[in-house]
Amino acid sequence: MSTLAHVLEASGLATITLGSVKGQLESAAPPRGLFCDFPLGRPLGKPGDAKFQHRVLAHAFAMLQRTEHGIEVFPDVISDQSEVLSCPMPPRAESDDHPAVVEARALRPAYDRTIARFGERMGAFRLMGPDQVPAAIATFAAVADGAAWKEAGIPGIPARVVQDIRGYYEAAAVSLAEHTPSAFEATRWFQHETEAGRAILGAKQQMEAQGAKPGLWQYLTTGAAAD
Repeated sequence: MSTLAHVLEASGLATITLGSVKGQLESAAPPRGLFCDFPLGRPLGKPGDAKFQHRVLAHAFAMLQRTEHGIEVFPDVISDQSEVLSCPMPPRAESDDHPAVVEARALRPAYDRTIARFGERMGAFRLMGPDQVPAAIATFAAVADGAAWKEAGIPGIPARVVQDIRGYYEAAAVSLAEHTPSAFEATRWFQHETEAGRAILGAKQQMEAQGAKPGLWQYLTTGAAAD
């Protein structure tokens, strides 16, 4: 969005970019950026709170009066204090494959139940479909075990592949949990409680050690879910 903002500004259209990850907003440097310290997926803050949302929009539109480009900080902070999601994992078949791969296969029925209930929007993929998730996880597990990340066969930009994997897991979690997870609850569960999350963390550490560019590995895990 920040890149698009620069394109639109060059054509004479003023823009304001809202962002919930300050580091990304600062590195992308949009002409006018408003950092909102809210959970990801809640760009205007509190769901159902029109008064609060209008305050965010009023601050954003007031930035059109700026004479110089820059980033401002919305004064209110919304934190997600949820616990790590408690998900009873389905039984896994005996296999010689990596535990993360076996885990991903075992989650497929739960994923399918969520899609049947809520529709395809719950399982939107950018690079691959659910059938490819186990194989994609296997590439990160290989890197975590010491394989060269360039030769592991990661099927695309690593961070985008991980987004698809995490989306698959979080969709499955909706069926496994007894309630609808909050903003980061399922993400914390994925990163801290699953074999796939541990494999991706290991791959991130290995990629850094192998000298990969920071942009390729630093977003493999979500800092907001690290609490």
